[in-house]
Amino acid sequence: MDNTCEDLDGFGGIGGLGGIDELPFPKSDLAARAVRHARSLESPAIFNHSLRTYLYGRCAGERDGVLPGRDYDDELLFLGCVLHDAGLSAEGDRDQRFEVDGADVAAEFLTREGVPADRVEVVWDAIALHTTDTIALRKRPEIALVSAGARLDVAGNAKELPTGYADRVHAVLPRLHTAPALRDAIVGQALAKPGKAPLFTLPGELVRQRTGADWPTWEQMTQSPGWGDFEGYDPSA
Repeated sequence: MDNTCEDLDGFGGIGGLGGIDELPFPKSDLAARAVRHARSLESPAIFNHSLRTYLYGRCAGERDGVLPGRDYDDELLFLGCVLHDAGLSAEGDRDQRFEVDGADVAAEFLTREGVPADRVEVVWDAIALHTTDTIALRKRPEIALVSAGARLDVAGNAKELPTGYADRVHAVLPRLHTAPALRDAIVGQALAKPGKAPLFTLPGELVRQRTGADWPTWEQMTQSPGWGDFEGYDPSA
């Protein structure tokens, strides 16, 4: 069994993509086409983040004894990771929050590639849920590890990985200011299309931080329909 997190040497890459071939990505033709598609859509910072998400997600799985081939389909995990931020591209900038738009873009690509609908659905779920880790981590590994890998790459640190692993990955896939690049892409889309940043979502929170706007309270939100639920309400009763 290949152990991604312990050794980066001796693995085949995805073929014809320069230094990326030094890293342990799946070797399938579909994986290679997905990488090329993601690279054609995304900025370098987001593209590199997407590939690191796979490497770090797989590491997170190995740390918990969840292994590719035995516990999950490695190609499905890779497809979810490499396409998980397709919503932060010009093609993916539609009318939903970026996670859902990205899931739709990925599903359209995979369907064109002839991927069966049940496999497309797993990738769709992985992408749509990747910023909602409290739900994603309860799902099958191909979904949970996309969220875990993305979190580790954005909000984790090298101590969560084997010694020297992050340095070797970053030498091939430099960070390019990942966290602010993601924030600016999410906020830029949402400022132009406010419906992409619903209240209490990650996009909504990032827009709130940028604009300083106040969010309505629960009472304000639930009173607006006019049901009058708070009239005469006694919380001590």
